[in-house]
Amino acid sequence: MNKTALRALLRERRALIAPEAHGFVRTTGQGRRAPGLSQHQVDQLLHRTLGTYHRLESGNYPNPPTALLRDVARLFGLNEQEWTSLCRYALLQDPPGPLHLSSGKEVPGIWREAVNGISHIAYVTDASWDLLAYNEAFAAVFPGREIPHNIMRWIVLSPVAREILLDWHTSWASMLLPQLRAGLAARPQDETLRQIEKEVLADPVAAPLYDGADKPYPHSDGDERPLLHSEKGEGWVIMCAAQPLTAPGARLMILVFHPGRERAHPRTPMLRAT
Repeated sequence: MNKTALRALLRERRALIAPEAHGFVRTTGQGRRAPGLSQHQVDQLLHRTLGTYHRLESGNYPNPPTALLRDVARLFGLNEQEWTSLCRYALLQDPPGPLHLSSGKEVPGIWREAVNGISHIAYVTDASWDLLAYNEAFAAVFPGREIPHNIMRWIVLSPVAREILLDWHTSWASMLLPQLRAGLAARPQDETLRQIEKEVLADPVAAPLYDGADKPYPHSDGDERPLLHSEKGEGWVIMCAAQPLTAPGARLMILVFHPGRERAHPRTPMLRAT
């Protein structure tokens, strides 16, 4: 636990919450004059035993429940980055999931311009793998430039994907399906992901692969996979993955395409500051 950082974050955000907005009457004359909610008022609003929040803010609550942290974060109006900081300060780990169900569903509009400025295949999806932005190089991958609405659904279920994503079973589906399972674990109420899982379980080809997708698989960052490009023919894509900081779960994917049937592109060394 980082007590100093935790105390500073909670005190600052608590001071911004007007007690009157939650039905409390600020006393006049003698009495408390500090801005924002009192610690006891936080306990009342969160339906916690008096003293619970004081223990948290003072750093005397080892391993506080995630449910308490989530309730405090929502009461204080934290954004997703602040929610991540709160969990890191209090638990020394990233949060188990987003603070709000709507997080990861939108990214700043400038991302469209940024993606268009990338020469390699590039696209942005939200936390449900719905496509938010893509460039011309991405569109050129697909036969007839028929762009899928949801990348996860297309990769694991589309007959076209099983033709142009070479070695589909091993190089693509078996890598994506564990990510679908992990996405649902973090967002169990996500209707898009739940529907994709339902369709996968009903698919005779994808269902057996999903049954074996319970093992964790690291993200695709740095992977090299075979692809039949609709205009450039057979080749390999090396995948670069990143996440917009304001949208946990959303992802920027850049695919560097190299033509040729044989993999002839050894993994480049890691970049390190000198």
